[in-house]
Amino acid sequence: MEKVVVLLLIALSVVYAAPDPRGLLINLDQGELCLNSIQCKSNCCHRTSGLSLARCAYKASENSECSPKSLYGVYYKCPCERGLTCEADKSILGAITNTNFGVCLDVQRSKQ
Repeated sequence: MEKVVVLLLIALSVVYAAPDPRGLLINLDQGELCLNSIQCKSNCCHRTSGLSLARCAYKASENSECSPKSLYGVYYKCPCERGLTCEADKSILGAITNTNFGVCLDVQRSKQ
């Protein structure tokens, strides 16, 4: 009977434990392993080569290399920060092979 009470108390303590806001599969911080950009806080799951492990990374800043939206959710170059646009070749072949890299530019600043 004592064993049942102890197991019940352990089970209740696990159930009522405060959850970590970061999580194990979503809201991942920079540098953590990922499978898709949806998992990262920055919305950029980045890999350096086809054989490397993908990790969450910051989005590209102004005048940095970037990729437009990826079909796969994993990038070789992260997309631009909010307010910037990725000036790149947006062809179908580039999207499939993930080679359509460009540069992040502020469109509002270039109009002035």
